[in-house]
Parts: sequence; structure tokens; C-alpha cells
Amino acid sequence: MPMGLECDVLVAGSGASGFAAALTAAIDGLDVIMVEKADVFGGTTCFSAGVIWIPGSRQAREAGISDSREGVLSYLQAEAGNRLDRDKAEAFADNAASILDWFEANSHVSYMLSPAWSDYHPGQPGASKGGRSLGPRPFDGRTLGKWFDKLRPPLKTTTILGGMMVGREDLPQFFTMTKKLSSAQHVTKLFLRYAKDRVSYSRGTRLSNGNALVAMLARSAFERGVKLMLKTPVVELMTETGRVTGAVVEGPEGRRTIRARKAVVLACGGFPANDELRARLYDHVAAGKNHRTVAPADNTGDGIRLGRSLNVAVVEGQAQPAAWVPVSLVPQPDGTTIPFPHFIDRGKAGYIAVDKRGRRFINEAMSYHDFVPAMVEACRDDPDVHCHVICDSAGIRAYGLGAAPPRPGRLGPHIASGYIKRADTLTELAALCGIDAKGLSQTVSRLNKGAALGEDPEFGKGTDPYQRFNGSIGRSPNPCVAPIDRGPFYAVRLVPGDIGTFIGMRTDAHARALDTSGQPVAGLYVVGNDAASFMGGTYPGAGITLGPALVFGHLAARHISVGN
Repeated sequence: MPMGLECDVLVAGSGASGFAAALTAAIDGLDVIMVEKADVFGGTTCFSAGVIWIPGSRQAREAGISDSREGVLSYLQAEAGNRLDRDKAEAFADNAASILDWFEANSHVSYMLSPAWSDYHPGQPGASKGGRSLGPRPFDGRTLGKWFDKLRPPLKTTTILGGMMVGREDLPQFFTMTKKLSSAQHVTKLFLRYAKDRVSYSRGTRLSNGNALVAMLARSAFERGVKLMLKTPVVELMTETGRVTGAVVEGPEGRRTIRARKAVVLACGGFPANDELRARLYDHVAAGKNHRTVAPADNTGDGIRLGRSLNVAVVEGQAQPAAWVPVSLVPQPDGTTIPFPHFIDRGKAGYIAVDKRGRRFINEAMSYHDFVPAMVEACRDDPDVHCHVICDSAGIRAYGLGAAPPRPGRLGPHIASGYIKRADTLTELAALCGIDAKGLSQTVSRLNKGAALGEDPEFGKGTDPYQRFNGSIGRSPNPCVAPIDRGPFYAVRLVPGDIGTFIGMRTDAHARALDTSGQPVAGLYVVGNDAASFMGGTYPGAGITLGPALVFGHLAARHISVGN
């Protein structure tokens, strides 16, 4: 066995929570080693939008948006009910804003407010109509130097031209680039930057979304001396007299020990790619139905396995076991498919989702987490779970459909691959998709009658601030409703997916792992999706995974650095 290593803190996993813990510990003067199972770093965070849910941030206050601890806790309580981990909820509410300030003051992390981005259920007590969700600013990947090539790329289906990232902040410019000169200029600058990048790099270096967040954290951590070892999963944890003292890892040079003088932090990304756990913990998979995760294939539950070896408690009684998102499957040249997460297109005007009977089953503008259980229920008696999102030529030209881009992007390749179905009439489209033609015709007829008045009598699409935030730009009186009447017509098939798991290990307000008797396991901390959702498996707003990832990664490191 190769010679062992030593450090103060060993962090297993390199997503946002792992880097938050590593960077904080390093700034506090501790010697930190990070190990990552994959051959790239960044975890699921790199596939995400990079949004964080941070109530009462400096950015919100500067925008004149007030918030309160009581409001935040009231909203979380209303969402999670008796599943809310109150101690952790209070720790989050008390520290989130100041911790974001700390990261922005002590690292390259930089965030901007989305003032109109409402919480997902704005009718609940304590909900915010906007101001709690923030997105990362674009970041120059070239500043990572040699590490840029080891940063996990975003999902291929969410890039354009083979590697150009488009941030959420850029989307309005793309949607209006044929209508506004300023938007055309913005998009042109992005294309020129990308063209220049491809002379020297395998992909674009203007990073956005989760790639930007990881790059900000990683550059900061490397500058502070954090050592990162790729292709090095943790095999087992080491203990002495009841305390975790390090781990055995399996790297390119074989097995070795890493002794951690102060603590080990598990940030392995949960278990979304573990077939056995999904089959046991996801009800629709347990019933033999289909599912496709968006998370990396490396996230197979290593953290839970390691925790259970030390009798760490696992919280399975969550409202939902994972963070759901509907996905379409984009065919690739080698015959495989890559998932595309449908976060926002469902909310646009002139888009509906129907089951095989041609019936709508949910307000399409509701959150992606709410959409999947409704789709599963609609398909309860069907052999698999799927639906189709349908729009007309006006919709697809303006906003695209799934991975198919809006005008002036090309639809042809997506139609040729079978990803998008196109037909001159709804009857023909129904036949192509295996949808009951009569049911679809009746559904669209009902929609169009209400849409003429800007209404959706059947499901109330566009009736709250969150829904309108994702609606069509500039459309009134309802940005989420329009007739579907301009052929040709288009459809894409959606199936259940997830962006990470909510079932995880029990932790306290310092992110210490708790055993089955409720006692802290000395020297062991758990953050990110390895830890159970303190929101009880609910999804209150954009960024409720990455916000707590930064906060509890920081709190874990602070508790370690002051002695434990």
C-alpha cells in the first residue's frame, strides 16, 4: 500500500457543499485534502443552474426587498409540516445571508439577485414574491489554469454549438435577439467569445450556472492550498476509540490511508445513480416504472454507505425522496440518449402537457418538483410513465421546445432524430406520439377558448407570481396562456427524472453526523445531498439545494476549526 497522507480535514466530494467546507477550513488555517471519485470535479452542481436560496441577502436588501426570520421559518414550516428539521431550519435562517456575505468577501464567489423570482408556492404563509433566489455571475474559466479541463462540463443537452454555455441570465436575450438590437448585440458577443475560445479550448470558457459556482469555489480553494485528488473514492472510514480519524481511499496508485487530524466531511452527492436504492425508495420505480436521473453516474450513495458503516441514522420519512424534474431524452449519434431537464418551457404561453389520453393533468407552470408526482399519478394504470409537451409553430419559434432551440436555431436535426415530433394537424401529431386524437382535440379546444381571454379555467395557469415569472416575455394579460392554433404542431416526450436525492443522513445544526441514538459521531460531518433534506423532502424555491450546501458546508468547517 502506498504511503499514507495526513491533513487536518478530509473532504469526500467536490460539489458546492464539499468546496464550501474545504474553502472555509482552509481560510481558517487548516490543511485540507479533497478526494473525488470521478475523473472530473464539481459533482451535480456542475449540471445545475447554480441558483442559491438565501433569504435576506445583501443583494435583496439593496434592492429594497425586506424579509424576516419569522417569515422564512413560517414558509418552511408551511411547506414541510412536521417533517421540518427545526434546529437546522433555524440555523439556516440565522446564518444564510451572513455566510453568503462571507463567501463574497473571502473568495471569488459572486451572486446577483433575481428580484422577481418568487418562491415556488407564493400562496403559503411567509412565502416571498421575489428576492430569495440568486444566480451566479458568469466566471472566466481560463483563470482555473490547468484545472479547467478537469471541471465537469455541464450537461451536453444544455449547451449549444458543442460547448457554449448559456446562463439563465442570458435566456431573455436569446428569446428577443430577433426583436431587440441590444439582445442581438449581447448574443453576438457571446458567440464571438465562444468562437475565440474554441481556438484554444475544448469548450467555452465563459462559465455560467453551476459551472460558474464550482469554478469560483475551486479557484478560491486552490489559491488557499486545498489539495484535490481525482479518481480517488473513499473505500472505508477509519476510527480510533469511537472517533473518525480518516479514511482509506482507492486512487490511481492503489489504496492508501489519509489521516484526518480533525474531521472527515462527507459530500458525495447522495444516491441518484444507485439502482438498488432508487428501486427501494422511489415509489414509481418500486412499482416497475421508468426513471432517468440528471445527476452524474458517480453519485451512487457512497456517503450513505460509509455513514451506515458507523451506525449513522438515515432519514427516509421525507415528503419526497428526491428533487424531481421531468426530462426528455435527446438521441445521440452513438445510439444513447442524454436527459434534458424541463425547468421552464412548460410555463410558457401556448405550451401544455398531456398524457396518452390527450388530457392535461396539472398546471404546467407549477414547479418541476410538483410536475413529476402529478405525471406519475396520471400514468398510474399505464405500463410506463410519460407525457408529451405540445406547442404550435408560434411557441416553438419563440421559445424552442426542450433541447430544440427557438428561432433562428435549427429544428431539423431534432426532428430527424425523432426527438421532436412535428405534424401539420393535431390529429396527425397525436398519431405520431401515441396520444388519443379525440382527447387531445378536446383538450386543445378547451384551452383555446380560455386563452382567447388570457385565462385557463381548467388549471389556472399563470395565476401566481412564480408561474408568471417563467411565462412568455411581454405577453398580457397572462404570460402563461396562449392558443395552440398555428400549425405545424410539435411535441416532445417527457419521463420522470431527478436532480438529486432528499433522503440522506441525519445531521445536527453544525452538520455533525448523528447516530441512530441521536448522538454525534465524533469527527464526522455530512453536507450536501448526503445529508437529509432539512426541508423534509419538499422544494420551496429555486436554489433550496445549493443554498443549504454553501451554508452547512461553511458551518461544518467552522465547527471543525474551533475544536470539536
